[in-house]
Amino acid sequence: MDQSSAGAGSAAGEPEQQALFGWADTAPAPAPHGAFRDSPQARRMLDVREVYAEPAALDSPRGQQIMARLPGVRVTEVGSHWRIPSLHGNDGNAERWVRIKTETLVLGVKHQLVTRPNGRSADWIARGPSNGCAMACAYCYVPRRKGYANPITLFTNIEAIVAHVRRHVRAQGPKTEPNQCDPHAWVYDIGENGDCSVDALVCDNTADLIAAFRALPTAKASFATKFVNPDLLALDPQGRTRVRFSVMPADDARLLDIRTSPVAERIAAAADFLDAGYEVHFNLSPVVLRPGWQQDWADLLTHLDDVLPARVKEQAAAEVIMLTHNQALHEVNLRWHPRAEEALWQPDIQETKRSQNGALNVRYALDIKQESLMQLRRLLAERAPWLRVRYAF
Repeated sequence: MDQSSAGAGSAAGEPEQQALFGWADTAPAPAPHGAFRDSPQARRMLDVREVYAEPAALDSPRGQQIMARLPGVRVTEVGSHWRIPSLHGNDGNAERWVRIKTETLVLGVKHQLVTRPNGRSADWIARGPSNGCAMACAYCYVPRRKGYANPITLFTNIEAIVAHVRRHVRAQGPKTEPNQCDPHAWVYDIGENGDCSVDALVCDNTADLIAAFRALPTAKASFATKFVNPDLLALDPQGRTRVRFSVMPADDARLLDIRTSPVAERIAAAADFLDAGYEVHFNLSPVVLRPGWQQDWADLLTHLDDVLPARVKEQAAAEVIMLTHNQALHEVNLRWHPRAEEALWQPDIQETKRSQNGALNVRYALDIKQESLMQLRRLLAERAPWLRVRYAF
């Protein structure tokens, strides 16, 4: 099937369902000998022992590839990747939050392929290849709608996802006016609800999307990550994928960024990823306000300035994202990581705000947020003046 013409006739951005598994070249080249995803370090992150899967996902070429890497793993067929009562509706899972992320994988088929306008981090939010993560950041917004468990859900109809993105990019034509997302290319966030670096431990969805954008001269992919996966260095993005390494002070990361790569390791990887053909930016995210936060962020920015080579600094930019929290996630966190909530849940300086999807979230009061952003911008000007801020939220 010609990927560029699959499902032709649907307008860009509209819900669609294409032929699911007609991709002739779905099977990628075998992973090189000694691939990181086969290493003991990778298995500590993701040691799958149970799979919940929609039958169509199991039947797909990508699903079969995934299962071939998981011999002997127990499989439970489900009607929907989104509604699995033993996972999402079982409040007893809260105490098993990290174990479920480590040992459970969900496979599904994404039927509605929609690309949404953004305008902040990216021009567009593409339909990503996953939902959920094996890492366990205490502030993550993804599990707020899922209930009591948030393992990786991988969408196996990657050929449909790639075809949709290609059509959407081609429908935009060249970018004629620069904006904060990028001066020349349309930027598509491909990892809004997951971490593409971790997904790549399981399958080649991330590799397929990077390969697709390599051939799209008017656009580039973008994803944020807190996990350094050396396998991504071999994917040859040719400047068409932006990796955004999320960083925060080390003390905050040890408390809140559970199961992620150490912040110093993320920073140290920046030059390797740039040399491998990625654009490398940074997310200063989330900024958590607590006693001493200003000095710790000053120290982090000084570290960035000290260790990053000039070639990284010359092309780097940053997003600054203040903490947003949520009542339901707060209650789940109290069950498995109450110490995190001492930093995240601060009613005296926070206020509620309803998000675009209708959720009732908790954010820093507007005057406190604005003053904190001003302080952080001053620190950037003093400690890392080369780090351009694309947007602050």
